[in-house]
Parts: sequence; structure tokens; C-alpha cells
Amino acid sequence: MPIVAQSSTETDWVSRFADEVIAEAERRAPGKPVVVASGLSPSGPIHLGNLREVMTPHLVADEIRRRGYQVRHLISWDDYDRYRKVPAGVPGTDESWAEHIGKPLTSVPAPAGSAYPNWAEHFKAAMTESLAELGVEYDGISQTEQYTAGAYREQILHAMKHRNEIDAILDQYRTKQKPGKKSQKPLDEAELEAEEGSGAATEDDGSGGGAGYYPYKPYCTVCNKDLTTVTAYDDETTELTYNCTACGHSETVRLTEFNRGKLVWKVDWPMRWAYEGVIFEPSGVDHSSPGSSFQVGGQIVGIFGGKQPIGPMYAFVGISGMAKMSSSKGGVPTPADALKIMEPQLLRWLYARRKPNQSFKIAFDQEIQRLYDEWDSLERKVGEGTVLPADAAAYSRAARTAAGELPRTPRPLSYRTLASVVDITAGHDEQTLRILSELDPANPLSSLDEARPRLDRAENWITTQVPAEQRTLVRDEPDLELLGSLDDSGKESLRLLLEGLDTHWSLDGLTTLVYGVPKVMAGLEPDAKPTPELKVAQRSFFALLYRLLVSRETGPRLPTLLLAVGADRVRKLLGS
Repeated sequence: MPIVAQSSTETDWVSRFADEVIAEAERRAPGKPVVVASGLSPSGPIHLGNLREVMTPHLVADEIRRRGYQVRHLISWDDYDRYRKVPAGVPGTDESWAEHIGKPLTSVPAPAGSAYPNWAEHFKAAMTESLAELGVEYDGISQTEQYTAGAYREQILHAMKHRNEIDAILDQYRTKQKPGKKSQKPLDEAELEAEEGSGAATEDDGSGGGAGYYPYKPYCTVCNKDLTTVTAYDDETTELTYNCTACGHSETVRLTEFNRGKLVWKVDWPMRWAYEGVIFEPSGVDHSSPGSSFQVGGQIVGIFGGKQPIGPMYAFVGISGMAKMSSSKGGVPTPADALKIMEPQLLRWLYARRKPNQSFKIAFDQEIQRLYDEWDSLERKVGEGTVLPADAAAYSRAARTAAGELPRTPRPLSYRTLASVVDITAGHDEQTLRILSELDPANPLSSLDEARPRLDRAENWITTQVPAEQRTLVRDEPDLELLGSLDDSGKESLRLLLEGLDTHWSLDGLTTLVYGVPKVMAGLEPDAKPTPELKVAQRSFFALLYRLLVSRETGPRLPTLLLAVGADRVRKLLGS
């Protein structure tokens, strides 16, 4: 028996959508599984912006499952779409792939060296693996399989029979093309791409010129390209005649038997809403603007006896320092790239904590350390029971699904600390274990496996995302010139630090020590509250230690750095 939604006590966006979807499903299809949907085109690397297309309905579907309802999350792989262009920066491709433009994605060879049979399967594979790691439960539907098996035959014949009605709907928008409003500010790359839209959003709507309108596009049976024009169609016999401009082939086929074509995008999408009974599906900005696929589809879906799904427009997802992502440009981070440097829980949380219409960025730079600090702080508040309801909901959605908790790191040490340690040890396991076991001597780490997979993510981040010039290189020999130039105050500060090493040799202890030395030098107690003047003295002392240890003014947090360097080497480098 489904659990009644407690919407009055829930404050997060996921619960609110779940309430709406359940109510809508009971109006449209009572007693049946609730259907939510996503669509992904494997035309190139499926990036972190595309992931929002999946995570938004996934989170809503998961909430509905938690309440005891049956849910189907459909992911339509749009692998029967045409190959539009060769994406930039895809390894294993060259200009020769341009000869395949116009073919279905499943008929294009995979990049050279790929283990997969075609282009679509190559790019689906990485996303499929990432979705499994993220705990996303779904039913995958290959549009190639659907179309070539004749699954949509009745819908295609219906669309062709009602082509004049479809044409009239589309014509409302063709004849009302108005110049865009002048922007109050210069458009950035993201906004320009939003106006341009994705390949599917801007696809030909099937207008046929002088021969009439046809919402169906055949793939040529000779060259397998969709550079075809329908010249005639007979409703009684279902005979369709087309010409191919690519190879010159012309033929007449019967749509009751022919399975080598598809409905044009603006008809295909609403047809599938009706066919699958979709209740909830979000759409990107490029699909939601006036006259776009989603708006037009809301009218066309009625021709197929269905209703438009409810669902929000979702905003773009960016990367720190990068504009809006476009999978056709190559080199854009994918979910697999993100999961190399962060655990699934953190990536899920980034999507769960922001409403779909709020844009956000995923950090591949130093910002990832702050995000991890924020996540760990949230986890502590959850454990203490001091967390706000909306934050608790976002945490729960990130850490687990209706099926259970996601695999997690047994000892989730600070990502910032782990990154600093592996930066200094260059991945040397024995050295890394020594340092990590000294972070908390009362509860030492016994094996690196306790710190995994977070440790591995931090190491991947250091080795793949941090420029060589920003890596930490500990000095081999003391800087005698700098040590010799110190005044009495500088020498005394180093003496106090070295004197306290043995009794403060833990992460917390060394933190107290390095912040306390400038206080003692100022005649204060080690636990005195800092003043503006004291903060200046601390920064000066820290800069001196960095210069003596790593020949720079900054570096990893000093307590971590001292632990990593080791007491004997610290004494040597600080002139003891």
C-alpha cells in the first residue's frame, strides 16, 4: 500500500515534485506504475550538463519509490538520430568520419580502437557505467531497436494520416518568427548556445516544400543517410516515395512494412510521451523556449491521444572556469571524469541540493576541496541532529537511494588533507599510510583501504587536475641563506615550533602549535583569541615555514605538511 505523502513537512524541491507527479499519475493512470523519462543522445561524449536530464527525474522517481509506489524511469537512448557532425577532440576520429553524416548513430563506426560495435554504443557505455556507480535505476530504451523492429508502426501511420493537423500546429510557429529582444548585456557562450539549441531541438520539422508536408524521414536503403525528400504518400496503400539527394536513389516503399526511417523530432518526442504514458520529464532551456520542441509537443501529443508530461525546465551545469557545456565540442568533462575525482555521493548532492532551474558549477579546480569540506560538515550535522530539514533531505538523497545506501569510504578523512598528503608522497603507499595513521594517534588508520575510495579520488585529482607548477615539492636541503638572514624573533619562533613537535605530533596538536607560536611570541597564551595584529603575525610566520619547507609562500595546510614531511626532516629543514 503506498505511503501517503507528507508534503506539509517536506521542504525540498524533490518532495514537492513527487507530490505533483503522484497526484497527476493517479488522475491519468490510477493503479499503474508512475512513468518518468529522460532522453540522451549518444552523438558524442555525454557530459555533466546532460546528467541533469537524468538526475532530475531520478531523484523524483527515487522519492516516489521511497513512498512505496512502483516507478519506471525510462531513459530513451536517441541512437536512431542522425549523425550531425564529427565532434571536436574525440580520440580515434578524423575528417573521414564526415562521410557518415546523415546516417543513424548506430550505423556510424565507433572511434578507432573502441571495443564497441558503433558510435552510439561507444558513447552509451561510459554513461551506463557512471549511472550504475551513481545508483541510478532505469529502463533503457534504444530508439534504433524500437524503430527498426516496427514498434512505432501504428504511430507512424497515424502521424502520416494526420499530417495536415501536425503541419498546421507547426505552421503557427513557422509564420511567427520574430526578431529576438535586444539583450541588456552581452550574451556569453552559454547563452548563445542556448539560443542555438541542441541538434535535436533545432532538427528539421519535416516540412516538405512543394510536395506537401510529411512528418516522417526515411533513411535511404542504399547509402543509409537521411538526406531524403518524400515526394508522395498514399494513405490507403501506405506507399511512400522518396528521393535521396546524397546518392540519387529513388524508390517507393510501404510504411506497413518499411522500418528504415523515423518521425521528425518535434513529432517523435510527443509520440513517445503518449506511447509510454510519461507523467514527468524535465527539459533543458533549448527545448523549453517559445516555439521549441517541448512547447510544440504539448499540442502535437493530443493527436496521439496523450498528454504532455509535467516537469521543470532545467538550467545549465557548468565547470569552474568553463562556459556551458556542449558535447559536440569535445574535451568537456563527463560524469566518468567527475567520478574519477569525487565520490558518487558528492556528485549526487550537487544535483540534489539545487532546484532544477538553478544553474551551478562542478569543481575540477581547488574549489572541490571546499565542496568536500561543506559535505563533511553536512554529514556531521546530520549525525548530531542539528541539520535543517531541506539540507537533511538533500543529504539523504545523495547518500542513499530507495534500494539502500551507496558504498562509502569507511574512514572519510578530509579530502583536503588526503590531497595534500598524496601530493607530497607522490602516491607512495607506505609513506601515505604513515602520515595518515599519525593524523589521529588515538585512533590510527590501520590500512589505506579504510580511506578508500576517497583517497583514490583525491590522488586522481592531484595527478590529473593540479598543474605541475602547483604541486608540492619538499626541499632536500635547508635554505641556509634564508635561515642565516633571520632576526632573533624569527629564530625564536622556529625554536618554539621545534620544541613542541614531539608533544603536538598529531593533526590537531600541530594545528594548535603552528597557530600558537605567534601568540606566545606576542606574550599571549597559546589559546588566546586572535586579533587583527595577531593574524598578520601568523600569516608572516606561516609564509616563513612554507619558504623553508617548500620554497614557496603558500602550500598545503601546515599541520598536514609537517606530518607529511616527518619530524626528523622538519628539524633538518628548519635548522635544528
